[in-house]
Amino acid sequence: MIQFQYNKTSLQQIEKQLKMRQRTLPIIKSKETALRLEVKKCKEEVERLEEELQKQIAGYEAMYALWGEFDASLVKVTDVQMDIKKIAGVRVPILLNISLEAKPFGIFSAPKWYFDGINLLHGLAKTAVEKEFAVAKCDLLEHARRKTTQKVNLFEKVQIPGFQEAVRKIKRFMEDEENLSKSSQKILKALQEKRKEADA
Repeated sequence: MIQFQYNKTSLQQIEKQLKMRQRTLPIIKSKETALRLEVKKCKEEVERLEEELQKQIAGYEAMYALWGEFDASLVKVTDVQMDIKKIAGVRVPILLNISLEAKPFGIFSAPKWYFDGINLLHGLAKTAVEKEFAVAKCDLLEHARRKTTQKVNLFEKVQIPGFQEAVRKIKRFMEDEENLSKSSQKILKALQEKRKEADA
């Protein structure tokens, strides 16, 4: 509920608030549209990475019998480099690089498939980290989109109509007050003229 008083100062303040919201609304709407598109792209990216991860896991499972003899400590993620990027005004983490390290192992004593195993684990780790970044990015963008949609709805459905109604009420009140003032002045003038005529 918008609070106001029936005077010129209040009318000016309300009109100022109304104009500001009317100017801001198209900007917020375009931000919402941009965020909606980014969220859609991001969700598609998460789906793509999930499919890729499932394929890699299937490859891992195909070699399942061999994994019992694989030394998992041979491969580890040593560094994840990231940056922050603004997308439609929202700061999101961006994955720059994943550093994986494979410990040296005895080429002649280890099974031949160890190289394939290391490559497979590299791929799995890389895709899993990429997916985590994509999910985090999606969550941030979706949260910002919801907030922006709420703001658009607040402006469109509550504040702008509320301020317009307040302006109408104040103007109507001031017009009525002016008309009453004019009417009372006419009546007063007519009474004064009648007195003058009576006195004369």
